[in-house]
Amino acid sequence: MKPIQVNIRHLRTLKKMSQERFADELNWTRSVVGSYEEGRSEPPIERLIDLSNYFDIPIDILVRKDLRKAKETSFIEVGNKRVLFPITVNEENEDLIEIIPAKASAGYLSGYDDPEYIEQLEKIKLPFLPTGTHRAFPIKGDSMLPVKDGSYVVAKFVEDINDVKNGKTYVVLTKDDGLVYKRVYIPKKDTVNLLLSSDNKSYQPYLISKEQILELWEFTCCINTQEYDEKELKLSSIMSMFQDLKIELEAVKRM
Repeated sequence: MKPIQVNIRHLRTLKKMSQERFADELNWTRSVVGSYEEGRSEPPIERLIDLSNYFDIPIDILVRKDLRKAKETSFIEVGNKRVLFPITVNEENEDLIEIIPAKASAGYLSGYDDPEYIEQLEKIKLPFLPTGTHRAFPIKGDSMLPVKDGSYVVAKFVEDINDVKNGKTYVVLTKDDGLVYKRVYIPKKDTVNLLLSSDNKSYQPYLISKEQILELWEFTCCINTQEYDEKELKLSSIMSMFQDLKIELEAVKRM
């Protein structure tokens, strides 16, 4: 079976529509719908456009991807483009999450809205995750200690940027900076920007326009790939760190 054949039937069924009613919606005939679903013929470009407009699904996804493999299908707006955002499942109907590889994280900015790029990512199962679309993102640097360089943050996709929770941590994809993991604050009396802050105070917080944000992912859990050093877990080491920070801040005040 070709994807377009199964997709027409699948999407029609999701809307709980008969072939006759579906045909009326598109100004087709019931026999035309039946011929497409049974694979006796394929829709020409004009009718593919009809389907794309009706379901708000890009034509390339309709003709190339089997939408039955998505447990839940939603769409996000990227500029004027609607992009498929499926929650993929394994044979046991368990949710899978995509892993953005550390070496290829720089390419995520150009591939985040490409279904083929997302499809080829490695996937794993984490049964304790809440419902929703999750991805695992590699962490670089020390700006969000104690999350170490080389760790992975598993985060849940936020559909509406206005749902951001003040002071929570997010993986943020921006047009200029690519992927960053920061604590996000909502500035008072500012409806156009968000404040991105590092937990490591050696890094300065900065404002970013909401228009610059392409994707927002809320922290769910962290997977460390390195063992903590004994010194890192000692209270004395933590207190020393805070004392050093205080000294640095006092020095800044005197400048």
